[in-house]
Amino acid sequence: MKRVKTGIPGMDDILHGGIPERNVVLLSGGPGTGKSIFCQQFLYKGASEYNEPSILIALEEHPVQIRENMKQFGWDVKKLEEEGKFAIIDAFTYGIGSSARREKYVVIDPTDERELIDVLKEAINDIGAKRIGIDSVTTLYLNKPMMARKTVFLLKRVIAGLGCTAVFTSQISVGERGFGGPGVEHAVDGIIRLDLDEIDGELKRSLIVWKMRGTSHSMKRHPFDITDKGIIVYPDKVLKLR
Repeated sequence: MKRVKTGIPGMDDILHGGIPERNVVLLSGGPGTGKSIFCQQFLYKGASEYNEPSILIALEEHPVQIRENMKQFGWDVKKLEEEGKFAIIDAFTYGIGSSARREKYVVIDPTDERELIDVLKEAINDIGAKRIGIDSVTTLYLNKPMMARKTVFLLKRVIAGLGCTAVFTSQISVGERGFGGPGVEHAVDGIIRLDLDEIDGELKRSLIVWKMRGTSHSMKRHPFDITDKGIIVYPDKVLKLR
């Protein structure tokens, strides 16, 4: 089986080689856990180092702000966009504002699944994308939670069918045990949960791979840091929660 390198130091060791190709992985976590950074790093490294053009569907942040945030880690996506290796689909602004009108790919109504998929297909075909990120998939079914599983299945069918590997971020509340959305965990191929816990008066970041179809993986909880170069995972360390 072909593996997709995450581009995150230490993560491929935990996944015993990387994410199986065409898998859709749910990146679940509460606020401040690093979901967006993980997703952006996966996409940027794919486009810049592994010759795998990438697409980010922006549902919760303005594309201009995303480019600025990524630049803080040294990830110049504007250059990659100009080279046809990276694309941002604006599903945040509803096409409102002068900067939104400069975006190449815009979804006017993100709740319209057909429009979202049509724009996604266009972007995939334009740049020959191999990696997709959705930040966050929760936004798509926030007002209709019973549609969560159907929405994720539909996206998965399109993305995997076009030969792409994907990371969907999913929001959960602090202390919540689930993964964000009823039935979503059954619709995806993999789940990586990111946590931020107070241990001995200090906040510690950690992640655990809950499931990953097509590969064995570490069953342990590993600490990770967010540095000025992005996320670093420590596969040789284990964090024990009290």
